[in-house]
Amino acid sequence: MTRNFIALLLGASALTACAAGPDYKAPATPATAAAPFIGAASPSANPAVTAAAAQDHWWTLYGDPLLDMLVSDALAANTDIRVAVARIERARASLRGAKSDRLPQTSLGASETYNRTSAAQSLPGLDRENWVFDSGLDISYEVDLFGRVKRGVEAARGDYAAAQADADGVRVAVIADTVRAYLDVTATSERLAVAQRTVGLLDQSIRITGARFEAGRSDRLDVIRVTTLRDQQKATIPALAADRDAALFRLATLTGRTPQQLPDTVRAATRTPQLSQPIPVGDGQALLARRPDVRAAERRLAADTARIGVATADLYPRISLGASVGSTALGGGNLFGGGPLNWVLGPLISWAFPNQEAIRARIGAAKADGDASLATFDGTVLQALEETERALSAYAHAIERAQTLSAARDEAARAARISLARQREGQIDFLTVLDAQRTLASAEADLATATRAVSFAQVDLFRALGGGWGQATA
Repeated sequence: MTRNFIALLLGASALTACAAGPDYKAPATPATAAAPFIGAASPSANPAVTAAAAQDHWWTLYGDPLLDMLVSDALAANTDIRVAVARIERARASLRGAKSDRLPQTSLGASETYNRTSAAQSLPGLDRENWVFDSGLDISYEVDLFGRVKRGVEAARGDYAAAQADADGVRVAVIADTVRAYLDVTATSERLAVAQRTVGLLDQSIRITGARFEAGRSDRLDVIRVTTLRDQQKATIPALAADRDAALFRLATLTGRTPQQLPDTVRAATRTPQLSQPIPVGDGQALLARRPDVRAAERRLAADTARIGVATADLYPRISLGASVGSTALGGGNLFGGGPLNWVLGPLISWAFPNQEAIRARIGAAKADGDASLATFDGTVLQALEETERALSAYAHAIERAQTLSAARDEAARAARISLARQREGQIDFLTVLDAQRTLASAEADLATATRAVSFAQVDLFRALGGGWGQATA
């Protein structure tokens, strides 16, 4: 019996080559999607980037060991990454479950009961009350003739790969947010230093103006005006300090720490790291292969395509081979002897026919899901290209704005020095000096804000490029 059953299983396995539903083919992307980026096609248009291949571990381009440590901590302890990893494990478990459907299913059971039968049902010479011992082994195997199990495995494998890509996307976002928060800490520290330096210069102007007033060479109104300007500039310091604290607290959360656990070295960071080379961005083809959201969308399309096959297979008969071996004994009889032994062997065919409307409805729903996944993939491709081009443009214009504001700050500083010198010589009134100092303070603040925007634009570009710690295999 065993040899015949095994031979029947092997023969049935040979029939599972065909599978219902469409075979998956990776969708095509627009030919222009593989072209060089508009924002990087001409070095003169954006000299801060290069068409060289984008690299992983992009944050190391800043050459800041403290930043490297924070990114490593975020990858190891960030709670969003832990959630994404748990979802990978769930998808892996579902894949194992789908693969197990390709194997024979077995169940083992045993029971011991005390029964009393009616007089009409009792056999002569037997007690009406007895212990009944029952045991059995059931084996069943679905002959995957129309590929229902095969397509189910394909769908689960696609879901698993999509979960991996989703986790990669979370890592990219966490790395970018960590770098951005660190740059926010240092850039805000620099803005705070600018504000404090401006207040210090205005304090000096107050002392000079006060001395001139005491000497009768200046008006009381001049002292009031410069004091008002000093107080206005000083009022910006608490807001900047609050912004820096918020960035520090955000950095602590991203790295899996409480605010109290953030290292003192991070709190003391005041220098914003700068890139010493143009950002390598690659081209559109490499971008689409690297972006986790594109990979996740493609794998979900593969999974939904396989589910069409799962639904289609229900149109055809489902064939299972089964066997059952058991034994039932009364009282203390020999449970494993030849007398109580029973067994059953044979195929089981189930088929929802002729009313298959519910199955066809499920097929229609699966096809609609596949169409939606294809549209999602196409949209994700377009969005990836849009985000990258937008980030390239924003980065180029942020640099241009910062350069212009740097020149304006230099001119404002020169004007402030000249006006102060002329005011000492009595060539101009103090109102002109005050206006020059106000212009300088505004130019310093604008430049600090623009420099911070350049750092943020760099991070946004790296994030759009989809770079990370290394590419996961899907």
